[in-house]
Amino acid sequence: MFRTALRNVLAHKARLLMTVLAVMLGVAFVSGTLVFTNTISNAFQNSSAKGFDQVDVAVKAKYQDDKGDTVGKTPELTQAMLDTSAKVPGAASATGVVNGFTAIADKKGKLIGGGFQSEGGNYWGGKDARYPLRSGTAPHGSGEVAIDSETAKRAGYKVGDTVRISVDGPVLTSKITGIFTTDDGNVAAGGSLALFDTATAQKLFGKAGTYDEIDVKAAAGTSQAALKTQLDSALPKGLTETTTAKKLADDQAEMIASSMSGLKSGLLVFAGIALFVGTFIIANTFTMLVAQRTKELALLRAVGASRRQVTRSVLLEAFVVGAVAAVAGLLAGIGIGAGLRALMGTIGATVPDGPLIITSGTVLSALAVGILITMLAAWLPGRRAAKIPPVAAMSSLHATATTKSLVLRNTLGALFSGAGIAVVIAATSMSGSDGQAPMGVGAVLLIIGVFILTPLLSRPLIAASAPVLRIFGISGKLARQNSVRNPRRTAATASALMIGLTLITGMTVMAGSLQQAIDKMASSAISADYIVSMANGNQLSPDVDKTLTTTSGITASSPLRNAPSRIDGKTEFLTGVNGSAIGKLTDLKVDSGTFKVAGTQVVVDDDTAKSYGWKAGSTFTTHYEDGKAQQLTVSAVYEGNALIRGIMLDNATLAPHQTDPADMQILVKTADGASSATKDKLEKALGSNPAVKVQDKKDLSDSIAQVFTLILNMVYGLLAMAVIVAVLGVINTLAMSVFERSQEIGMLRAIGLDRKGIKRMVRLESLVISLFGGVLGIGLGVFFGWAAGELIGSKMATYELVIPWARMALFLLLAGTVGVLAALWPARRAAKLNMLSAIKSE
Repeated sequence: MFRTALRNVLAHKARLLMTVLAVMLGVAFVSGTLVFTNTISNAFQNSSAKGFDQVDVAVKAKYQDDKGDTVGKTPELTQAMLDTSAKVPGAASATGVVNGFTAIADKKGKLIGGGFQSEGGNYWGGKDARYPLRSGTAPHGSGEVAIDSETAKRAGYKVGDTVRISVDGPVLTSKITGIFTTDDGNVAAGGSLALFDTATAQKLFGKAGTYDEIDVKAAAGTSQAALKTQLDSALPKGLTETTTAKKLADDQAEMIASSMSGLKSGLLVFAGIALFVGTFIIANTFTMLVAQRTKELALLRAVGASRRQVTRSVLLEAFVVGAVAAVAGLLAGIGIGAGLRALMGTIGATVPDGPLIITSGTVLSALAVGILITMLAAWLPGRRAAKIPPVAAMSSLHATATTKSLVLRNTLGALFSGAGIAVVIAATSMSGSDGQAPMGVGAVLLIIGVFILTPLLSRPLIAASAPVLRIFGISGKLARQNSVRNPRRTAATASALMIGLTLITGMTVMAGSLQQAIDKMASSAISADYIVSMANGNQLSPDVDKTLTTTSGITASSPLRNAPSRIDGKTEFLTGVNGSAIGKLTDLKVDSGTFKVAGTQVVVDDDTAKSYGWKAGSTFTTHYEDGKAQQLTVSAVYEGNALIRGIMLDNATLAPHQTDPADMQILVKTADGASSATKDKLEKALGSNPAVKVQDKKDLSDSIAQVFTLILNMVYGLLAMAVIVAVLGVINTLAMSVFERSQEIGMLRAIGLDRKGIKRMVRLESLVISLFGGVLGIGLGVFFGWAAGELIGSKMATYELVIPWARMALFLLLAGTVGVLAALWPARRAAKLNMLSAIKSE
């Protein structure tokens, strides 16, 4: 039986090629994901570990007490603490660290880095061991700065050049005195790092005379643990916390691994989808191979082979095919991992240097996935072949599906589908995250149910194409009959395409609906013409608001200022606004009361009011960050949204309780309204600062929707793998079907159907099957998009279903194109069959 199985594999190399390709693509996706994420994770971990070479113990301010209370005077690391740290027994040196956001503009005035990776800090003394100078000297004074070598290379800066930078809004012009190298992970990821002398950094980052961290280097012979103990004893209790460099490195490595695990999981999900689609190809292939060898298997049974041996022979073939595909997929995956690693560099996402990581786990996973998927998919055809009675098989009486088996299959499919629809609909009535898990379960049940019912659904849906197929004469009629001749095979082929289009359609419906919801939210909640903010989402200097208020043409403006407070023992963030202008800049729906923000009168969003049991006229006591308490009155309750929510009070009331006020955003209304000229005017008034964004409502909604668009495009790209595998499935099914029907095709040629007619018949059959899968996929995708939207709508009042009909038509056209392209080779092969040889074939 072993030799027989190997002989069959070698005898059907061409027919098994598509199966090998399908499995290989899925395995390549899995192994490529593992190689890529392991390589990136290892590179960042090694890079971050190097960053702790100049520190053995880090001292930081303790910002929370045991209860997690952050309201009150913020602890500071003072010069006295730095001096104490340098003098403790076992300390060789102590460095005061200051850091904060610093945007660097290139020579064209554009922001370098992604904004979020734009950092600044202090250069310690004349020679900072953390940042070896490649050229130039250390910065001294407020007009000098040193920048990292990667940023200098990308922007074309050199020592002596002048550079425009920004810390919290206003533009600064500094001279580059030095260029240094660094192992900083943000720089490695494509960000930038600017360093000032310590006094300048403290002034720029609002930390005069204080530090964000104190890095202590141990003397020779002193362990990190011993130095930590000495520092804990010497520094003020309850104000500082110390951490060894080893712990910092371990935490950093864990954080990197955690962040990479999300990417790895996401990519593996799509690899799983591709493999799942591939199982249909494998099952189809082995079903047809077994059907073509019915007499051979019956003869084996007649000469003494048991059912178990027949099943094992089919599984052995699957093992060989899976092993070959797994090895090929592993090699391809290693290439994919290396290619993705190189690709990140070409698109600007710099990654630290490091070796390509191929772990034993990656190798074993690739082999296990490829072999197991193939054997599982081949098990049912093998088991079915073993059940055919030898006499019936030798008489070519194939075991067709009985009425009982069809009733059982359709009943099972109906139960799964009904349960899936019921669970999904029930999940839509839940709120937000509570409905996610049930909806996922319902979606899986429904897809399984539809897959089981697909043979039943194929007949009426494909029959609907009859009027169109009649246009193509006898070729069209034969194509329709061939596509429903074996409903199970048609179903398995169409289902592969169905799954990919279900996911693509569902994501498209959600993205389109979200885009419209965001547009509505921006237009309904904000009546301001512009929103001004930092490029990285950090806080703006109050000077930006002062600059805007003195700019001609501005009729109203209000900063949105966040401030922590304690209300009823819970931390609650207040939003400081310009009370006299906020009503002109927003268009919030008021549920109760009169919208008024002045003195101790505040307005509260509906969710916050509900959580505290407030209504218009209610009073409550808040404890500000300086520890002082004040009673406030709710003048109105408004409908909050993702853009504006929370407790709004007048900045004149809030400001006396803040030591370092900063604005998150500034709303601006102008006399001329939103226009490109007005926008240019505002940007120039702010010094054409690359770190500051001036957005109108459309810019705001587009920037939010850009995230969804990016995710959608990534999903399209990843699901393209599943679609490619589905195409291979259509090609494989048609090619083997042509071989199976060689005698029939020869007879058709003999009675007058020419080669063009044969080609047209095979192409139309492929087109009908592909469109059948496309219709099912689009239908399921719209349903899942609606259901997911119901969950989103529970948290977003402006959400409503938007069906992008143009995209749906494009997807259906894509399904048809897949069918036409997939049929090219099988149709050509069918047309080239020798008429007499085909008639004589069995």
